[in-house]
Parts: sequence; C-alpha cells; structure tokens
Amino acid sequence: MSFAPKDEHEAQIQFALERGIPAFLAVIGTQKLPFPDNSFDVIHCARCRVHWYADGGKPLLELNRILRPGGYYIWSATPVYRKDPRDIDDWNAVVALTKSICWRTVVRSRDINKIGVVIYQKPTSNSCYIERKNNEPPLCSESDRSRFPWYKPLDSCLFPSVPSSGGGNSWPIPWPERLNMKHSTTSNNSSIQFPQEKIDSDTNYWKGLVSEVYLNEFAVNWSSVRNVMDMNAGFGGFAASIIDRPLWVMNVVPVDQPDTLHIIFNRGLIGVYHDWCESFNTYPRTYDLLHMSHLLGPLTKRCHIIEIAAEIDRILRPGRWFVLQDTIDVIRKMDPVLRSLHYKTQIVKHQFLLATKGFWRPGSTDSKS
Repeated sequence: MSFAPKDEHEAQIQFALERGIPAFLAVIGTQKLPFPDNSFDVIHCARCRVHWYADGGKPLLELNRILRPGGYYIWSATPVYRKDPRDIDDWNAVVALTKSICWRTVVRSRDINKIGVVIYQKPTSNSCYIERKNNEPPLCSESDRSRFPWYKPLDSCLFPSVPSSGGGNSWPIPWPERLNMKHSTTSNNSSIQFPQEKIDSDTNYWKGLVSEVYLNEFAVNWSSVRNVMDMNAGFGGFAASIIDRPLWVMNVVPVDQPDTLHIIFNRGLIGVYHDWCESFNTYPRTYDLLHMSHLLGPLTKRCHIIEIAAEIDRILRPGRWFVLQDTIDVIRKMDPVLRSLHYKTQIVKHQFLLATKGFWRPGSTDSKS
C-alpha cells in the first residue's frame, strides 16, 4: 500500500486511487503511523527527503517499528547519490543512525541516470542491539511495546526485533499460501489472544456468505468494483473471500474493536487502524464499495448516525454501493438517513441493507429515492 502527506504533492494519493492502487493520506511527523509493529516486508521511499535523523532519529525509529524483522527499507533521495555539502551531511547522519539501530546495508548503487538507491535490512535477532557499545537509541521496554499506536507520539527508543516473550520474527510463507496459513494469534500491541479455530471459523463464514449472498443476491455490478473498504475487518475474512476478484480491499480495524490488524498483515492483506467517529484519510469519492458488519450499533453510542452516514457518502463514488450487515433495528435506523441523501436502498434477508449512491446534488430536481 502507498501513503503520502497532503502537502504540495497532495494529488498523488488521489491519482494512485484512481489508478486502482491501494493508497491513503498519512504523514511521518510527530505521531505513530496507524499500523501494528512488524507489519511490512518492505518499505520504499523514492525522491524522499524526510529528515530521518531529526529529533533523535524518531522518524526512522518509526519505520523500524513497523518493518518486519528481516524486512528491507529501500531509500532513494539526493543524499544517497549527490555530493553537495548538505547532501553529504544528511547522508552521514543517516549512516550513523542506521548503524546505531543495527540495519545492514545490502547495496548502494546508481542507475544509468546516476540516480542512487540504498537498501537496508532490519536484523532478525537482538544480538546486535545487545553488543552495541553505546545504548543509543535505548531499547524500548515491554510496556512501550504494548502501547496502541493511535494518536501516540513517536518513540525515542528502539524496538527489539524479538520481544522478550519470544516469537514474532518468522518470515511469512509466500503468497498466496500465507493467506490461509496458521498465524501468530497474539498482537505485539495487545495481550489479547485469538484461538486459531476462531480465525478459521471466520474465514469459512465469510467464504460461504459472500458466495451465497453477496455475489448472487445483491444488485451489485461486481465487474465494475475496483476497490472495497471493509469498515470493520475483523480477521480479514471478508477480504479473503473475494481475493480472486480483480479488486483490492482496505481492511479497517476500528480502534474500539479487538486488535486484529497484525493478523490481517500476516495473511498478506493490508489495512489500518481508524476511529469511525472521525474522517478517514482519503479523498472524496474514492471507493466503489463500503462494507460495514455489526459495527454501527456500538458506534452510534459515541457519535451520531448522521455523521457516520455523511462520512460514508463522502468516501463512496456516485453510482456505487454501501452494504450494511446488522440487526433489523439498526438497519431501520440507517435506511431513512441514506434515503434522505437520495440513495436507493434495499433490505435483503432482514440482515443486510444494500444502498446505492445516486448522482443527486443539492438543488437538482431529481425526486427522492
């Protein structure tokens, strides 16, 4: 997945989404990124002038946190290949920082246009950290590791590759086998354990439900769906059930639900943490289908249903679909709200609300759906 800040290059994420590439707005600044520890196999940053060594190296320490042990960081920027005084100073600072966090330099080279790239690898064990002459940056404690990365400041300490409890450093098996492999069921950011049987049951549940209902009984033109957002992704079972279709799924794990995002990443899927009482970091009209399963009831205890509907409407492209799976009471609360926004709605099997967004705009003469 791709991300970039909303700055002078703000349109690049919108372009990526329109091209069918998974992307969202984010920034490496003062707060942690909305991902669990040890999530990504590779992190890539091209034409990248982030000051990784700033503030004691906190930005690079954040990349170290979310990079899987043994994972690679690919960096291309002027300090890698230019010899201007400023670039040389930046390069020397990054060299010192990467050595201090035990990243191995795999290669540093230039292409035919003399644009340079350097590839680093994160260690798979803690031996290098222990053998450092200077304990800078210091190793994080287990209590630091347990902090949920939502609205939390960047760390000034270094997360070891292997926690003291052990495990967590195995490299995933290749795709697509990793989608259905046995997974680590304990989060680095939580003490909650999930029985493997529960994950397997969830996978089988969504496989059957999608096959029987979603693909056969919903008035959805699946051939036109390029991207999907699962607003309450759980273990990623819904995304896994449509993995053979030519689309991608953004799996969202709400911050007030069980922390399952590490399992989603271990399966080779993508996702983020989010609080649906806030706006999601994407541009308007960038998703073809939004899916919400058994989340709206508890969510409306913290924020108003109209605010949630307005955010759904902002994200969804005209002519596309919102699917709500919930109790009939919750469905009957959302149905009139969406119809007031000129959605065409249909209740299916007394447990699904299928809503199609129209092309209506305020001031138009179209009648209500």
